[in-house]
Amino acid sequence: RINDGDAVAYFLKGQLYYEEGWYEEALIQFEKIRDTDFQAMYQLGVMHYDGVGTKEDPEKGVEYMKKIINSDSPEARHLKFAAAYNLGRAYYEGCGVKQSTEEAERLWLIAADDGNPKASIKAQSTLGMLYSMSVLKDVKKAFFWHSEACCNGNLESQGTLGVMYLYGQGVRQNTKAGLECLKEAAERGNIYAQGHLVEYYYNRKFYSTAVTVAKRIPENVNIDMVAKITDCLPVYTAKGAAMAAFYFARCLQLGLGIKQDEAAAKKYYSRACLLDPDVASDLELKANLGRI
Repeated sequence: RINDGDAVAYFLKGQLYYEEGWYEEALIQFEKIRDTDFQAMYQLGVMHYDGVGTKEDPEKGVEYMKKIINSDSPEARHLKFAAAYNLGRAYYEGCGVKQSTEEAERLWLIAADDGNPKASIKAQSTLGMLYSMSVLKDVKKAFFWHSEACCNGNLESQGTLGVMYLYGQGVRQNTKAGLECLKEAAERGNIYAQGHLVEYYYNRKFYSTAVTVAKRIPENVNIDMVAKITDCLPVYTAKGAAMAAFYFARCLQLGLGIKQDEAAAKKYYSRACLLDPDVASDLELKANLGRI
């Protein structure tokens, strides 16, 4: 098809290489049509920004994304949401451009497009995270965007939404809705949701159930791999695993819902500390104060 002059075939060949992990070969194909094919331009932007198949060059990645966003071509229209999300990420990280949380917010709002399921669902979830943070903290906005992303299938937002319902953050407390979100997210592999379920069952003295849920997380869980598979942030994946490990250790130490085993308890306490020292420290303080 390439020999017959089919321009689309260049992109298809490049995409095949990309999906097979042959990134340098993919880059060559995309470069051949970068000025005429917006899809190739987008892929090149991602590859240069992240250093996939080429030397990391965030400025060049940003340049490609800006070209897509500023283009009037109908062929670029379907890529603008994803390009705006990536450009927002660049501004938030201050990578390839001057750091600006305000510009990141503006671009993510464009990418999220009022919750449009055909827009960037990743941007919708990211806005939920952004509005949960101290700089732009607005829990009602956080709840709104996590709701939109969850309805559009985002797993990370589903877990976060469960926590927000459970503790009445940005919405009236609704334990039933919170548990439904957490259970479904946990079944889909969200470890942050699993950690909060363990905490909920432990605090309600359903120790056997807490132990059962905690055991679902593999003993030597690879946080980065799980985060990549589930498309959840590694930091929250680690927090969930640390919570589960600490409460499991507590059950082992005290013989709650499982046979007492202090040696195993020490191992899981150590594991919680390695996964997330802050989570482990907070829970240790609660344990010392007799709150858990």
